[in-house]
Amino acid sequence: MGNPDKPSDTALKKRLTPEQYQVTQHEATEPPFHNAFWDNKKAGIYVDVVSG
Repeated sequence: MGNPDKPSDTALKKRLTPEQYQVTQHEATEPPFHNAFWDNKKAGIYVDVVSG
């Protein structure tokens, strides 16, 4: 039984880049230091692209 709050696979594929989809849904990894937040020092709460 799936999570009722999680968007459908089809919706995720439309909304995410191929890399985001693989990382968040299939346990892939992104290359180190190749994202918008790798050197971010700002205080805040950071959430993933799927759960928001």
